[in-house]
Amino acid sequence: MTQTAPILHVRGTVLTGPHEVREEMWVVGGAVTFTRPADTDDVQSVEGFVLPGLVDAHCHVGLEAQGGVGPERAEEHAVAERAAGALLLRDAGSPVDTHWMDEREDLPRIIRAGRHIARTKRYIRNFAHEIEPEDLVAYVRQEARRGDGWVKLVGDWIDRDRGDLAPCWPREALAAAIAAAHEEGARVTAHCFGEESLLDFAAAGTDCIEHASGLQPDSIDLFARQGIAIVPTLINIENFPKFAEAGEAKFPAYGAHMRDLYARRHATIAAAHEAGIAVYVGTDAGGQLPHGLVAREVAELVKVGMTELEALDAATWGARAWLGRPGLDEGESADFVVYQEDPRIDVRVLSAPQHVVLRGRAML
Repeated sequence: MTQTAPILHVRGTVLTGPHEVREEMWVVGGAVTFTRPADTDDVQSVEGFVLPGLVDAHCHVGLEAQGGVGPERAEEHAVAERAAGALLLRDAGSPVDTHWMDEREDLPRIIRAGRHIARTKRYIRNFAHEIEPEDLVAYVRQEARRGDGWVKLVGDWIDRDRGDLAPCWPREALAAAIAAAHEEGARVTAHCFGEESLLDFAAAGTDCIEHASGLQPDSIDLFARQGIAIVPTLINIENFPKFAEAGEAKFPAYGAHMRDLYARRHATIAAAHEAGIAVYVGTDAGGQLPHGLVAREVAELVKVGMTELEALDAATWGARAWLGRPGLDEGESADFVVYQEDPRIDVRVLSAPQHVVLRGRAML
């Protein structure tokens, strides 16, 4: 039986939007209210700089380098995200069904993209459904129905014949698959490291691209005009030199390509942001990286030229609106993080949350 959450009085600087600030809010029955409750005899107080629960818009709960893991380990992933203040996760592909976590009031909320869909032998083993183009529409429909409004495709990977990154899907197959996802009420995102696949996905009508390290002036213009969002996962792109080293003995063109994408990563995302492309925070935790690194990714966005407030928006108010989830709004679930210092001045503050409140209960 669910226990009643305590009444909380939250004081200080409550950041309900990029430019909206309140001096206090209350948490009653696990929900946000800006009206003082009638009974304040037994109230706990929290004070500081308050943000809605952070968003990690690209992580993989229940997935590690060798594939899917068991429930106990998957729970550890979710707990690590929660400890970092990430209370809303977009799981960008996992072979593990984590819907059981939805029953746990102490774990972050998860928006799932089902399992990755990849071309046969063109992705990491044990991660994805590996199929051919003629089956793409059927698998997209399947994962759209299993997920929570998103489908994840692998858009490019190393082609052994070419010896470099290459698109995984014919453009006409992508167009049919993305149309099918939209018919199912799901949005589509895709893993894309290189340049070519971005043009195919833009032409096919994708909603989002992960990594997007191959953006160039032509694709930047298309993305901006079509409203295609990106989640650059810059802390994962830091691994590109390692990927290059692992593959360049057999595939020197691939190694050189990955090093080039790495070298211009900040300039690439800066150009995308300057063009008006929506950029959101995601860590890619669960494949190469541990969970709980959302503060590091926000700091990376500042390095590419976003203001502190823009980087915060990419991890809080803006990201929640993009995913269709509320922030600190009247009557909504009290999911928020409290800091001792102002994150609008220095986003590195996000690495040290003072309090984490989920569904009205203090988790930290």
